[in-house]
Amino acid sequence: MKAILVKEPGGPEQLTLGEYEQPLPMPYELLVKVHATALNRADTLQRQGKYPPPKGASPLLGLEIAGEVVEAGVNCKRFKKGDKVFGLLPGGGYAAYAVIDEDMAMPVPDNLSMEEAAAIPEVFMTAYQALAWLGKLKSGERALIHAGASGVGTAAIQLARKMDAEVIVTASEFKLHACKELGAHKTINYQQVAFEDEVLAYTNGEGVDVIVDFISGPYFKQNIECLRLDGRLVILASLGGGIVNEFDLRKILVKRLQVMGSTLRTRPKDYQVKLTQDMISFAMPHFKSGAIKPVVDSVYDWQDVAEAHRYMEQNKNIGKIVLRVS
Repeated sequence: MKAILVKEPGGPEQLTLGEYEQPLPMPYELLVKVHATALNRADTLQRQGKYPPPKGASPLLGLEIAGEVVEAGVNCKRFKKGDKVFGLLPGGGYAAYAVIDEDMAMPVPDNLSMEEAAAIPEVFMTAYQALAWLGKLKSGERALIHAGASGVGTAAIQLARKMDAEVIVTASEFKLHACKELGAHKTINYQQVAFEDEVLAYTNGEGVDVIVDFISGPYFKQNIECLRLDGRLVILASLGGGIVNEFDLRKILVKRLQVMGSTLRTRPKDYQVKLTQDMISFAMPHFKSGAIKPVVDSVYDWQDVAEAHRYMEQNKNIGKIVLRVS
């Protein structure tokens, strides 16, 4: 089958369309003809040789797909040949065909295109995990979402609003309007002001209950200042680095804070299945009604995958970058 291959670890120029062995579905798996896949930061890191796939996973890039079932394993009961599905993978999405555990597959809503469906799994499951499972966000609470215009950020804004939370986001200036349109109550240009000052001023010094952060080290002290009593900080990445110098841990004790880190790709299958079920139970009615939508920044033909990776690494996108598998 056709697939995107990495010639050797390095830059986007190492990506090429080539031939790879087509996977065979296990009894509990679906073989899917891939119509669309989407980019994630993990793809760029794996391309560079910095983020190997989990043991037993396909070595091909791609953590999410949308497509049509062409074969269902003998133990599959929910989906059959011809069904349109989307879902999260441990790898293998940048290919003409992929296998997915049936319990991880979700039906594509009639009102969504394949490109839109492919933009859902990784970011909405990550955002739901951060807000609902880890952050335990409740109605009436406040959430601070960093990188609000990223794929996970745009998902988190919408999910938090449906959880009846007040939403504050940080983003660069040209991305703030999009965050407002998605439902953010307060937007902050982190490049021009100290976000912690803006957060505390906006909340009359009270702070927020949950923070979803991707920057890590450079934001840690400010995040702690922004959290109110019993606040929860969920760290999903360390894009700014992982070092924090001279921090007084007593601030965590006095405010009874919880600081958590999480990755999704390396979670056990049972965890990912339960998360898939919980997220889709909460969000699917909103996807079908259009109240929540996957935000697609751009769609590239998969032959232009190198250009798509370059674009992601320029941090210009608002929402997801999708590859159409032609």
